Amino acid sequence: MTTTTYAQTWDLDVFFEGGSNSEQFHTYLKDIESELESFRSLVTELSVPKAASEKDGLTAVINAFQAVARKIRQSGAFVSCLQAQDMNDKKATMLYGNIMQLNASLQTILTGFDQKLVSIEKSIWDELLSEDPFAELAYVLEERRTRAKDKLSPEQETLINSLGIDGYHAWGQLYNTVVGNIKIPFEENGEVKELSAGQAFNKFSSSDRDTRKKMFESWTTVWEEQADYISSSLNHLGGFRLNVYKARGWEDIHKEPLDINRMSKETLDTMWTVITENKAPFVEYLDRKAKVLGIEKLSWYDLDAPIGKSESKISYQEGCEFILDQFSKFGKELTDFTRKSFEDRWIEAEDRAGKRPGGFCTSFPESDQSRIFMTYSGTPSNVSTLAHELGHAFHQHAMKGVHTLNRSYAMNVAETASTFAEMIVADASVKHAKTDEERLALLEDKVQRSVAFYMNIHARFIFETAFYEERKNGIVSAERLNELMEKAQKEAYCDSLDEYHPQFWASKMHFYLTQVPFYNFPYTFGYLFSLGIYAQAIEEGTDYEEKYIALLKDTASMTVEALAEKHLGVDLTKRDFWEKAVKLSIKDVEEFLELTK
Repeated sequence: MTTTTYAQTWDLDVFFEGGSNSEQFHTYLKDIESELESFRSLVTELSVPKAASEKDGLTAVINAFQAVARKIRQSGAFVSCLQAQDMNDKKATMLYGNIMQLNASLQTILTGFDQKLVSIEKSIWDELLSEDPFAELAYVLEERRTRAKDKLSPEQETLINSLGIDGYHAWGQLYNTVVGNIKIPFEENGEVKELSAGQAFNKFSSSDRDTRKKMFESWTTVWEEQADYISSSLNHLGGFRLNVYKARGWEDIHKEPLDINRMSKETLDTMWTVITENKAPFVEYLDRKAKVLGIEKLSWYDLDAPIGKSESKISYQEGCEFILDQFSKFGKELTDFTRKSFEDRWIEAEDRAGKRPGGFCTSFPESDQSRIFMTYSGTPSNVSTLAHELGHAFHQHAMKGVHTLNRSYAMNVAETASTFAEMIVADASVKHAKTDEERLALLEDKVQRSVAFYMNIHARFIFETAFYEERKNGIVSAERLNELMEKAQKEAYCDSLDEYHPQFWASKMHFYLTQVPFYNFPYTFGYLFSLGIYAQAIEEGTDYEEKYIALLKDTASMTVEALAEKHLGVDLTKRDFWEKAVKLSIKDVEEFLELTK
């Protein structure tokens, strides 16, 4: 039996041959410009229906909307992949600016479209939503209409979109440019190498504490050197948002991220309260891990350290085959989809210089494909990350056949699918470990992830909330940002570490993404929500895949509270669900403590 060898570089030529020099892609962008003008004309000429029977114009607008939105998403995905694989690709950076311009034009047109929706009389609106072709889009159309009422006039919103290109979004691009030029010096085997941020970060998973400590010193020095540039980016991103919120009359800085995530404040507050009240076992885990590593107290750079003296390297091929094996125990569709992703080169995993740090999954809706980006260096954590991103890709695959406007699911439920896939692999790894030492290492990697969601992400949320409150009163200095970050980390980690990472605000890309503010709490939501789904899946076995896909299909057409009620029969505003989910992860901690007693 021959095994297919899986490539570690992705295939982008299948979309547009030639990368950032692709003539085909430039033609594609020109076509989008033409389609945007046609869409603009349709919206401008759209007469507000005076009766439910007058729906042809509205139908034409929605058809044009979904067509041009798919093309912009396709082009944006392509350029994001070009930028990630080579941060020195200056043409890709210029193309990203073009995509931002196209997207801003789309948002401007949609502002006018939303105002037309607002103008439809309530009784006629309700009747329209009860009929085809609008019935299946009832939630997203009602959502657009409601949000439009909550904003400024079309002229003012158009101005905000226009100014955002060279203002708001430009500050996000500046951060990417700064990080792209960062080289982190690191001495290894007597030779000083210059590592990209992504390569450097992987050193924190080394089993050698001197390696981790040396990297942390070099890491923090480099981010401190760039702090003035990066703090300017963060301050102006925050300032732009706050000014827009003030103009709209929005007082709560969490309003926009909660609206985007289709989630209530009550749900968010309940989730964090339950987590905060259940951190004691995780503090005990951190203390025990320090003892196992032979140190008094963990420092920030010890959090990802593996347990044990030897580093077990897992080749990319072995990692792929292991994931396939574990997915096969859940369901056929997930397994077949994953194999296709490997065989058709949907994944960029090569460990090389010049790549962007971190990992992501992006969809190409025109091609019904996805692409996954990461840097694979052979750690168990890398295998988990690969499974995580494959979960994202499967979510996009599950949405095939769903109307384009019903595919825009929010980040919190997107993280549900990815974390679910990651848990299948992590849980199975622990259960099928061949030795106690291997079991402990895999279990510890699993607990590390719980700590990340309950403590690291919580620190980001606390920091970002504090930053926006201070930013209301003016520019926040880099030194003050360091103070706010360290304070947030101490609170989130219950002051259980010896040394923290004050420059984390500079090194974490998520604070600089302009598409979604507060790119943090949805991760924790997704983790806990997926724990609830995973518990049901364990009970029902392979028969659960069909139900799981049905849940994924609904993720963009209802609130998360409604989704949980429909598919899990739970109320997310109550403590019960969150407590059960947290207790599932505490079981891993208890097992870890028992094994290391």
